[in-house]
Amino acid sequence: MAEGGQVARRRNGSQAVGAVAERLSERLRRRGIHYAWVMLVLTFLTMLATSATMGMAGVLMRPLQGQFGWDSGAISGAMAMRLVLYGLTGPFAAAIMLRYGLRRAVCAALFCITVGLLLITRMNGLWQLYVFWGLLVGVGTGMTAIVLGATVANNWFSRRRGMALGIVATAAASGAIGFVPISAWIAEYIGWRFSVVPPIALCSLAFVLVGLLARDHPCELGLPAYGEVVVTQAQARRTGAARLSFGALRRALPTRSFWVLIGGYAVCGFTTNGLIQTHFIPLLQDHGIAEDAAAGVFAMMAMFDFVGAIGAGYLTDRYDPRKLLLFYYLVRAAVLLLLPFSGFSGWQLALFGMFYGLGWIAPVPPTIRLTSESFGTAQGSLVFGWLFAGHQLGSAAAALGAGIVHDSLGSYTPSFLLGGALCLIAGATALLLPREGRRGAEAAAAAAPLVAPVAMPMAATLAAE
Repeated sequence: MAEGGQVARRRNGSQAVGAVAERLSERLRRRGIHYAWVMLVLTFLTMLATSATMGMAGVLMRPLQGQFGWDSGAISGAMAMRLVLYGLTGPFAAAIMLRYGLRRAVCAALFCITVGLLLITRMNGLWQLYVFWGLLVGVGTGMTAIVLGATVANNWFSRRRGMALGIVATAAASGAIGFVPISAWIAEYIGWRFSVVPPIALCSLAFVLVGLLARDHPCELGLPAYGEVVVTQAQARRTGAARLSFGALRRALPTRSFWVLIGGYAVCGFTTNGLIQTHFIPLLQDHGIAEDAAAGVFAMMAMFDFVGAIGAGYLTDRYDPRKLLLFYYLVRAAVLLLLPFSGFSGWQLALFGMFYGLGWIAPVPPTIRLTSESFGTAQGSLVFGWLFAGHQLGSAAAALGAGIVHDSLGSYTPSFLLGGALCLIAGATALLLPREGRRGAEAAAAAAPLVAPVAMPMAATLAAE
């Protein structure tokens, strides 16, 4: 009887939450607004909170060194651990959402991030940094990374899906870039333990709103996807997340496209999350620039990142994504190679912030399109999860390696030169990918083993990631 009562209470609670979304959906419908836009806002807020948390890496580096005496390599190890787990969660995040529901998965992830950030403020040992930041924050942010944006964009949008993906993609970088100045100011003038307040506030707000308003699929509200007229039913997926993800990896490993894509995406991670997000502020501090002023360059990147992300989505729908990747990586290589030899003056840093901001998220849309075209929608969605893992392994390599190099040589210059050289290689190898006509045949063959178990509306949520 007691168990039956608990089940009934859980069911009633779920129905109460669903009623809020249903009432809002009905009100919006009468005004000609599809509920997909609510889901897009919720996704943007969630990814913004996750991204703001990730941006804390550069803010915490020097304060932790000053208070605890830990060297850059030791701290970078925890930062790298977070990036590794952030990436390794990616191949399973979409499958977990498919298996247990988007709302439950996202709320659990936001709770994990918030707890990790709160515990960081109470730590007094290096091992705690690895557990609170590396483990808890790493897994939580991995569950709410770009895979979430791709899930919502692909599941809720049939029309304007590219624009939706471009909008949420800006949150993946804008939070890390835009909230760094706020947290950096708090760290410098109030204390580093209070610098986690902005991301905690964002995560808490997202947790409440997602719990109340998010739905797993349009059919739960009796709606078709935006741009469609027929309501499609989501089917429950019973296959385990690990089996689903590893099956896609096994089929992708023998192909040249997989290795070209994962290599390029690893370089993308190396030169963004790993190098710039973690070590850019310490680099500028080495040249006598205050932390809040250095963080201001991140604010400039945030402004241009929004334009760059939307523009990249627009261009990807219209031009050869291979050539777009070549162009993006060539520009990134140029600014990375030039920065160490600049005078770090105001106008030089402004130019760096502008170009790096425009190109921060730019490789993501063409990489998503190339993955889908190379492996098909069903399998390509899962393959991209592994590309995301490669992205974060590259990030971890830069976060840890640049810290060790700085401890040994007292300079970040070798790390920036390596990043620039890798971008040149990534851009050139993008042209090795097959052209669109050949990709179509490869995609059909690659997708065939997965069509039966995966080609369903709920599994389509994986397509963009």
